[in-house]
Amino acid sequence: MPAKPPKPASKYLRQRSARLAMVGLLLATYPAFVLTCTWSYVLQSPLPGGRHGPLDAYRHTLASAIVAYTLDARAVHLVNRVMERRGTRANAMDIHNNLIGAAIGSRAARFSDIEPMVMRSVESGDVDAASPDQTTWLPASDWQEGFAW
Repeated sequence: MPAKPPKPASKYLRQRSARLAMVGLLLATYPAFVLTCTWSYVLQSPLPGGRHGPLDAYRHTLASAIVAYTLDARAVHLVNRVMERRGTRANAMDIHNNLIGAAIGSRAARFSDIEPMVMRSVESGDVDAASPDQTTWLPASDWQEGFAW
């Protein structure tokens, strides 16, 4: 007796696979969206200090503001827990600026308001700023050329 051919996937399984593929696509494209928006500004910025300086602070603050505006500030807190947990001064600076960005993104009325708000925050920032409302960066002696990806 010949073996029966396999049954085709049910409609339910096809629909479920399609939904999972769509979710996967969205999860893959969202980081690309955030990075593209952020880097389009960063690469045009005249700020110095690509690593550990004002430009680094700007990048972190801007990316976090975009995430908080488009998703929620809680997503920034999650990123901090996952990505910034090494305990260095640079990580503390990044966490600080990410939280400022989250607050900016939460307050922004329009997407176009985000970058000017972030730039004002950086312009009023300082080396080792302790205020939770002030963007911070490390001293110029700690800055490094290039960017931290």
